[in-house]
Amino acid sequence: MSKVIIKTEKAPKAVGPYSQAVRIDGKALIYTAGQIPIDPKTNELVSGGIGRETRQVLDNLKSVLEAAGSGLDQVIKTTVFLSSMDDFAVMNEVYEQYFKNDPPARTTVEARRLPKGVRLEIEAVACVEEEAGKGE
Repeated sequence: MSKVIIKTEKAPKAVGPYSQAVRIDGKALIYTAGQIPIDPKTNELVSGGIGRETRQVLDNLKSVLEAAGSGLDQVIKTTVFLSSMDDFAVMNEVYEQYFKNDPPARTTVEARRLPKGVRLEIEAVACVEEEAGKGE
């Protein structure tokens, strides 16, 4: 059993001492770091409201999962951190567009402060093919 660090340029670089995701070879799960609404092309936070921010976060999460040999359709659990539960309804509408069929289990919590002052962060646990996901 070995630890494989997943790193992709298709999602924002880590803003601290953590990996975008970690896969344990010989196991069928991937654990992602929390993704925030950073555009990986500009490395800048996106603006335009919680709907656009949620889309960027889920697009980033999708990129990290794909780099690990998985995908949004293989997510079994997410944790959503919101700086305000007032944003829940809009976040939920966008989230539903990404997880239309057999959505994963989810926990949503209000967090007083998130990295870089963002309003949203999402992490995931997903299944992964045994031979896939050696990182980019």
